[in-house]
Amino acid sequence: MADNQSANIQALLSALNVFTRAPDKTSLENANSWLQDFQHSPEAWSTCNVLLLSPDAPPAAKLFAAQTFRSKVTYDLHQVDPSNLLPLRDTLVTALERYQSGPKTIITQLCLALSGLALQLPAWDNALQSIVETFGANPATVPVLLQFLTILPEEISGNTRIPVTDDEYRERSTKLLSDNSEQVLGLLSMYLQATGVTHAVQSQIFDCLRSWLVAGEVDMPAFGKSPLLAFAFEALASEELFDSAVDVVCEMIHETQEIDDNMPVIELIVPRVIALKSRLEDQKDDPEKIRGYAKIFAEAGETYRLLILQHTDTFYPIVEAIGQCSAYPDLDIVPITFPFWMRLAQTIGKKTTISPLFGEAYKALMGVVIRHLHFPSDLASMTGQEADNFRSFRHVMGDTLKDCCLVLGADACLLSAYGLITMALSRGPQSISWQEIEAPLFAMRSMGAEVDVMDNTAVPKIMDLIPSLPVHPRVRYAALLIISRYTEWINRHPDYIAYQLQYISAGFEDPDSEVSAAAGQALKYLCQDCKQHLIEFLPTLHTFLTTTGAKLSQDDRRQVYEAIAYVISAMSMEKAAESLRTFSLDILSQIHAISSKSTAVTKQELKEVGYGLENLEVMLHVVGPFGDQLPAACQNSCQEAWSIFDTFVSKFAFDYDTSERATRVLRHGITLFGQSALSVASSVLSRMVTSFEATGFSSFLWISGKFVGRFGHESDPVLRNAFQNLYERATNKVVSLLQSKDPRDIPDVLEDYVQLLLQLIRMAPDVFFQSSAFPLAFRATMAALTLIHSDLVFASLDLFRDILTHESLTPSSSPPPKFPIYSSAIKAVMEKEGFEFVGYMLSGLVGDFPEDSTAIVVTIFRAVALLWSTQLVAWLPPILQQLPPTSAPNQVKQQFLLDVTNSLNTAQYDKVKYSILALHRASRKARDRRRVTPLNQA
Repeated sequence: MADNQSANIQALLSALNVFTRAPDKTSLENANSWLQDFQHSPEAWSTCNVLLLSPDAPPAAKLFAAQTFRSKVTYDLHQVDPSNLLPLRDTLVTALERYQSGPKTIITQLCLALSGLALQLPAWDNALQSIVETFGANPATVPVLLQFLTILPEEISGNTRIPVTDDEYRERSTKLLSDNSEQVLGLLSMYLQATGVTHAVQSQIFDCLRSWLVAGEVDMPAFGKSPLLAFAFEALASEELFDSAVDVVCEMIHETQEIDDNMPVIELIVPRVIALKSRLEDQKDDPEKIRGYAKIFAEAGETYRLLILQHTDTFYPIVEAIGQCSAYPDLDIVPITFPFWMRLAQTIGKKTTISPLFGEAYKALMGVVIRHLHFPSDLASMTGQEADNFRSFRHVMGDTLKDCCLVLGADACLLSAYGLITMALSRGPQSISWQEIEAPLFAMRSMGAEVDVMDNTAVPKIMDLIPSLPVHPRVRYAALLIISRYTEWINRHPDYIAYQLQYISAGFEDPDSEVSAAAGQALKYLCQDCKQHLIEFLPTLHTFLTTTGAKLSQDDRRQVYEAIAYVISAMSMEKAAESLRTFSLDILSQIHAISSKSTAVTKQELKEVGYGLENLEVMLHVVGPFGDQLPAACQNSCQEAWSIFDTFVSKFAFDYDTSERATRVLRHGITLFGQSALSVASSVLSRMVTSFEATGFSSFLWISGKFVGRFGHESDPVLRNAFQNLYERATNKVVSLLQSKDPRDIPDVLEDYVQLLLQLIRMAPDVFFQSSAFPLAFRATMAALTLIHSDLVFASLDLFRDILTHESLTPSSSPPPKFPIYSSAIKAVMEKEGFEFVGYMLSGLVGDFPEDSTAIVVTIFRAVALLWSTQLVAWLPPILQQLPPTSAPNQVKQQFLLDVTNSLNTAQYDKVKYSILALHRASRKARDRRRVTPLNQA
């Protein structure tokens, strides 16, 4: 026994030593895995006890031993004989006495272990009191007691992995926490007032108090009578205790949120909070102090907002203090106040009358926020990350402006921002900065969501103001986004459209790419919301594309095409078809020209055609289908368009980006032409499978699946042959790829292939089951189960479920003619592949299958159990043996085999479900444990 323990210690020290070097990844993973396995073993109890109490053990080994005790108390207490549980407690207490001087990391782990043990050990009746008696009398050990008292409520409330029932938890948590709350408050008060108490101990006392407050275990009326309340506010004057005191004050305020029950305590807290207001001015040069006060005022404001509204004269100084914090120049501090303003605005919105003071507060807040929105005078002074952070924060501030609208009304807020701009403009162009104009413009855009487009006096003033704004990229950018925001209003006032189009057009000519992007967005929303009014402008937009379009970036050009598509969608069907044909022919002629070119095509030429495909795609997406009866302008368009695409794809299939874009356009072609696309479906499928064989690009499988999904029910023999040809050639290509590549290298191909198979089994089962490709497809899909790729795994499981639960497998006196053929095909495949298939399923279940896939696995496994029960009993033992014990512990695998075998032998196939669920739960628990074990700290 001693030799075995010595060997364990040596192996443990060797594994820990790996972490002190700079090891390779494999050594690190092996050492980590060994330590985890050891930590789970019964031998770890005694080995770690020896290490923890050995004066010669390395510090890393002692810490690991303490961590192991904490982990094993949480997960493995069942390994300890009940008669040894109280001795285990004594061992931990002895160790804690040994390490009373530190290190703190070991003290923390031992306190965690004792807390977890106290929750699970009813025989330890006076747990808290016994720790107090052991460590509370000697000043040298009081810090250890305070650490335990701090950790106890955190561990009991927060460690959900401790295996106790709800009833056991309620009983023990009451015994340990609620019943001792008053004693703990008394202890903390005593220690805080003790002669010679240090700042370090006082800080610990506040941390402990906060922990009990957060756990909800402090009786607030009793707390109000304790000297701790006053001490917490007094500690705000101490540099050393400030942060701890802020946390305690915030928590005590939060714990009085049940206003009626805690009014006597609130009457003690609020005057002390208000008294802090003068410190905002006194300590304005200390951002960390202001941050702490901001937290206190914001917590008080949120918790007491109803009292603020009911007793405004008494509580309004809190609102003023929060306003001062909102106006502070440090933008890391300002957002602390935003939740208060939001919740107060929501509460005010439910009141019929409020004090005018709140209107003044929100007017001041709006001015403050708009000042904060100003970009610095020298943009170069900001790093790229700082600029990105500031832009993101502006949108957060924009939400606070919406709160102002809720209290003051959107019209009044817009007019206020409008007034800031007109006031700046009145000073003349030489004496204003662009920031003075841009910030209120940004504010107007942020507040746009609150504007009533039916009844508004501010928006026309804003629209009339835009022409007189200074010519500056940031100002133009903001103005264009205002147009984007207010297009619903413009739709009701179409007289503004012509001017807006001019302003947007000028934006496209701005050399700043952000401005031209904003112009594209403005045009898109203008055309989307005002499409009926813009029909007459369509020729102008076409001219704009043909003249200026080539100068635009592709992103801007695509937005223009999207905008035009919205206008086309508002036209009558015949005119829409003609307009769509006009714009599409521009792009199709470009595709035809490059396909017919006899000389070499440059990369730039192919890139431009790719852009054209993107533009055509976005147009077709927006315009959508015309219905079953195509307009005259589209009668022959399907065949004409496909003839162009067929040549194009045959020539440029090997260019990945081009093939992706071309197939996406074809997808929208199915939607546009509907049943009319049936005439080209066979030709499309032939071209797609030929291209897939040549390139291995998944997009050709993807679009083929869409065609099968759309026309799979058609009985045309030519089309059925095309389906079979597609199925067999695509399967052979996938099998060939899997022979030369790892499945991880082709997840996109496997996903689109499995999606194609799903369409075939559901739309064309005659093709799917009767083809010689079926066994190969089954095996190829098994390979997909090995990938950590949720969408692919779900699709593969769906396919296997469809196969193994197919109604052809259900006995019937008069089955459809082809069902026996389908059934024979499925059974033949399972006879050959069943062992490996079940292995993949169970490996994925205890491994990397998505969490939500368990129900599908249960369905599949039940089907296998029902139809192949004899084989399953033979398959399971070797399969389970191959599952790693790290994700499926041996005891769990044995229980699973026993449960499944019993279910099969008694023909209770539904009980297989519970076996699968139990295996999954146990596996998840084992994997979770390995994730949370803190080995890397050793």
